[in-house]
Amino acid sequence: MQHSSRDVSRDLPSLVRGCTFDDFLFAPQFSVLERRDPAVIDLSTRLSEHLVLRRPIVSANMDTVTRAAMAIALAEEGGIGIIDRGFRPGEIWPQVREVEIVKRTQHGVIPDPYTIAPHATLAEAADAMRRSGVGTLVVVDAQNRLEGLLTERDTRFVEGDVKVAERMTPFDRLVVHEGAIALDEAERIMVERKVKKLPLVDAGRRLLGLVTAKDILKQKRLPFATRDPQGRLRVGAAIGATGDYLERAAGLVAAGTDLIVIDIAHGHSVVMARALEEFRKRFPDVELVAGNVATAEGARFLAERGANGIKVGIGPGGGCTTRLTTSFGVPQVQALVECRMATRLPIIADGGVRRDGALVQALLFGGDTVMLGSAFAGTREAPGEVVRKAVVVPESQKSVKIPFKVLRGMASIEAIKDRLDVEDAAAADLEAIGAEGFEVAVPERGSVRPIVRDMIKHVCSAISYGGAASLPELRERFLADPSRYVIRLSRAARRESYER
Repeated sequence: MQHSSRDVSRDLPSLVRGCTFDDFLFAPQFSVLERRDPAVIDLSTRLSEHLVLRRPIVSANMDTVTRAAMAIALAEEGGIGIIDRGFRPGEIWPQVREVEIVKRTQHGVIPDPYTIAPHATLAEAADAMRRSGVGTLVVVDAQNRLEGLLTERDTRFVEGDVKVAERMTPFDRLVVHEGAIALDEAERIMVERKVKKLPLVDAGRRLLGLVTAKDILKQKRLPFATRDPQGRLRVGAAIGATGDYLERAAGLVAAGTDLIVIDIAHGHSVVMARALEEFRKRFPDVELVAGNVATAEGARFLAERGANGIKVGIGPGGGCTTRLTTSFGVPQVQALVECRMATRLPIIADGGVRRDGALVQALLFGGDTVMLGSAFAGTREAPGEVVRKAVVVPESQKSVKIPFKVLRGMASIEAIKDRLDVEDAAAADLEAIGAEGFEVAVPERGSVRPIVRDMIKHVCSAISYGGAASLPELRERFLADPSRYVIRLSRAARRESYER
């Protein structure tokens, strides 16, 4: 669904000025849904001009929130993760590797499976398996002709200088398919021939790809997963606006990233203007989100310079201190409404969501998707080591060890020290840097997947209360007549609604 300024009631900007999520409730409407089932309710939304998600949730590009494990989980649940840019200048490969891990987690047809030569040793094969994280290598000759398959099982209990050719399953014992193939046909062949892997070759026996039963099962088990046309999970990656940002973007694009996010604290700036101009010269067709901004002028600024999507939010995040240290920013609901009225581009609502109910508020007041950081911090998929801290239990006054992980804003002094990448400074003099974030310990709380699923259930419940059958329909109804929904709260009503 596309929005325009004509869609939004003229009264809405004045109603939300100076307000954020806890300042409002929505009035319940006649429900048309008999079941609040996430499997049947349409929650699809645009992430950017040319990318659509089945679930409107994005994990934040923070170095304590999103690396490959988080991005995989979010994509499998229907959202997407944005790999952070918290790597030192010049260290491009570690970030590229995170993207590659995501892109190789699931496939339809694997166009570039890991390969090895038949004259390589089993020790070399085992090392390749360990580095790549795969259990099967396709054996090819110097002309990329298929010679066989080598599995992890073939390397067990074998010592000495044994060659791959001696242990692999040779070509004449393989079930192969010549040419391209649809997944349902590949599944039929694998069932009939009782195999788990189906190599694809051309008429000259040159390798075209590989289909695995594991990937087909994942495609069926995760019907809402965010995938590219090759069946791989989608993933985004963040870059800065100075330094090695173009070289970093080139490496990320080559690795198959689906979205680049140019992410700086103040996106309505000369630094961003220069970065967008140079980026578009080099990558005219790459899907690009830029931010952060919080005003109509800022949103138009990014749209006019080639962004495919806009990240909105200055200061509302849990790890951000911009408003405390500078007194600049815009309350998030006001920012979303103003930016929505200023552009047709998809908007990522970044920050300020501290309860599940605020998700639907962010989605109705202007966000197409919602970016979450603090909500996912401390989960198993978030980067970082688990540390145990002594905590005193008030009732018993006894000290117990509680597992924690670290959450930190990307403008915190700790993150800057690790990254040493400052957009507005020629030299990273840490004493002169004004930090706009902080570091906190967050209790460890298991996998992110049930958290995402609960969020989706609550969005579906909100759709029911809103009198719609889908998220696109609820947006349409809301924008056609916001006054029908929006209730501005008194202080007592805020306490009644949100203080527990």
